[in-house]
Amino acid sequence: MIELTGWEPLGISVDWAAIEGELRVPLPADYKELYEVFGGGVFSDSVYFLGHDEGVSFDFLTQWRVSLSVDQDSKLGDVSAVDLHAIYAPGGKGLVEWGSTEWADEYCWLIDAERPGDYPVLARSDDGGAWHRYDMSTSEFLYRVLADADFLPFGIAQYDLGTTFKPGSGDPFGGQPL
Repeated sequence: MIELTGWEPLGISVDWAAIEGELRVPLPADYKELYEVFGGGVFSDSVYFLGHDEGVSFDFLTQWRVSLSVDQDSKLGDVSAVDLHAIYAPGGKGLVEWGSTEWADEYCWLIDAERPGDYPVLARSDDGGAWHRYDMSTSEFLYRVLADADFLPFGIAQYDLGTTFKPGSGDPFGGQPL
């Protein structure tokens, strides 16, 4: 990803133990490495990569807490905000979103606390249709989205948007994911 974007690694320091303690599972090692290099932000002016402490817009933990609260709201009954998959609750099984696009595509890990470290990527298009499962790392999925024109339906390389990265902003109204 560094070569693809020409990015200079930031070397961000994160208290992963605290975050993983709240989630009660370890996060994927490659995701942590990506975040420490890039921080939260936008790839190719289109793909939002969520991190931590980048303001509300790019803080995956804040967004997860809100999604979990909505998903568990007793007024919703048994209906999940994300169809067949509930939002991950500590100790359980469900989704944690780590990315999205300006077209409302969603990128999540399917986390099962009984299988820590085995987190396939689930992605779905903006139409809210079926989830696509990818048994690959976060970085491989993100790389394929940005660089592989044949990675359908999520590859954006065919649109010739370039492979840039812009750090996130705390402004939720500046075209950011929220």
